[in-house]
Amino acid sequence: MTDTQPLILIVDDNPINIDLLLNILKDKYRFGIAKNGAKALAYLETNKPDLILLDVMMPEIDGFEVCTRIKTDPLFTDVEIIFITALSDAKYIAQGFDSGAVDYITKPFKAAEVKARVQTHMSLKKMKEALNKQNIILEDQVKKKTVQLQGMFNATVGGMALMAESRDPYTAGHQHRVAQYASGIAKNMGLPDDQIEAIRISGLLHDIGKIRTPVSLLNRPGKLLKAEWELIKTHPAVGFKILKQIPFPWPIAEIVYQHHERIDGSGYPRGLKDGEIMLEAKILAVADVIEAISSHRPYRPALPIESAFNEVKSHKGILFDKIVVDSFLNASKTDHWKVPLTAGPIKIEQTGETEPEMYSATNSNLHRHFEN
Repeated sequence: MTDTQPLILIVDDNPINIDLLLNILKDKYRFGIAKNGAKALAYLETNKPDLILLDVMMPEIDGFEVCTRIKTDPLFTDVEIIFITALSDAKYIAQGFDSGAVDYITKPFKAAEVKARVQTHMSLKKMKEALNKQNIILEDQVKKKTVQLQGMFNATVGGMALMAESRDPYTAGHQHRVAQYASGIAKNMGLPDDQIEAIRISGLLHDIGKIRTPVSLLNRPGKLLKAEWELIKTHPAVGFKILKQIPFPWPIAEIVYQHHERIDGSGYPRGLKDGEIMLEAKILAVADVIEAISSHRPYRPALPIESAFNEVKSHKGILFDKIVVDSFLNASKTDHWKVPLTAGPIKIEQTGETEPEMYSATNSNLHRHFEN
């Protein structure tokens, strides 16, 4: 007998029954002996058998209660229990299964039956253990593969964002900063991680539609013709057409489609109003405005961040969602956006003009005017 052989705990208050079981099973197993329920529970404090042969009718603590106690302990949920009993009534058999036993052997014992039932459950136990080990291996492989796929996904999204920004060096990093701002707002709102990730990805890709906009329009320092401005305004719809073909786990295409909509219906391209606009798009809209105003553009220098703050604050509940704006202002108190909210009109340093409306949220693009 070796330590590698399965361990069976025999629990019975009758020594004759114990001896019989030992003689029947002695060639293949190791044994623990307990002559009542209390001693069986004490035995389990220092040992973990592979299988328990448990008598039902014992003094003080019967087999049903012992079985229930064992099965409620997480350490022993995988230990198989077979009742050994002279009770053949169906209600007792059912009670045994309800308490957690996997089988029963009736007295008086028949050697062939005892061997067959014990061997069957030992084999099942080995198969379950092998399956559990295989599941652990598979789960580990899935985790590794998931990490690889996530890396590939992030690289692909980053590449798409870079592709769009490479056509306009003046806005390099814009989409990444918008994604960062939008994620910060979403976190401050207490949104679930999955929704925050959708907002982050949407931020990285929200201007992908500008890939169809002529570079000459994107980089022009002067005003635009109305027809040119209308062409630039098509970029959310173009982005939607590009992204809707990609099986994202989130509605990225629709979020991008809506990121220039405004809650009073004055946005574009569809003129959606408050309840028609997704929360993710409302968050993206605020983040986009903050970044656009505070960054350099070929037609004007970067404006003070406090000007961007005041822009969204002054249009809270009109163009931008009140809850989103409040969340942004809240986040700005602890995040890197922290600045005093005391900006005056937006000044255009190249010309000396004071034209707050030129970069106002009332101008749908928040970039510049167009000429009629």
